[in-house]
Amino acid sequence: MASNKAHHATGFAAGVIAAAVVARVGGGGSFHIGVLLSFVAAVAGSTAPDWLEVAWWSRARRLWITHRTLTHWGVGWVAMLAGSYHWLGHSAYAAPVFGFACGGVMHLLADWPNPLGVPWIAARHSLNLWNSGHCDLIVVGAAWGAAWFVGERVWGHGVYGVHGVSVLRFFGVG
Repeated sequence: MASNKAHHATGFAAGVIAAAVVARVGGGGSFHIGVLLSFVAAVAGSTAPDWLEVAWWSRARRLWITHRTLTHWGVGWVAMLAGSYHWLGHSAYAAPVFGFACGGVMHLLADWPNPLGVPWIAARHSLNLWNSGHCDLIVVGAAWGAAWFVGERVWGHGVYGVHGVSVLRFFGVG
């Protein structure tokens, strides 16, 4: 599991991604309030798989479900992401739901590299790259790299992306 700080940092990156997609698809509504709501919801969704496990209705506040089971199930989060994307521009609720799902998927991607893994489809799968809390900088950097790429495509009209690709080709990577 990535640290709490890493989930928050990747949540802000998920917020940028969600806001960019909502802005691009046109699901922002009047005054682009949907763009803002998708950003805020993505930040909340980035920690949701963990806080949804807590039994808020009891005094003990213990987990009501085993960690990394139903609340970390990839199919549910991806289905919510796809369904809300489909409704962007047609429903006022689609933008915040899309942002929340984007944050949830980002949480799962941040948890995936450690040995415990996440249940994407049926059983848990792990990339088994490092233990919990280690290498958070890599996860956060990858999330912000994705946010830069998506945001630049929407708001920068791909200007810097073309330059970035030519730099990679110069070094023999692309």
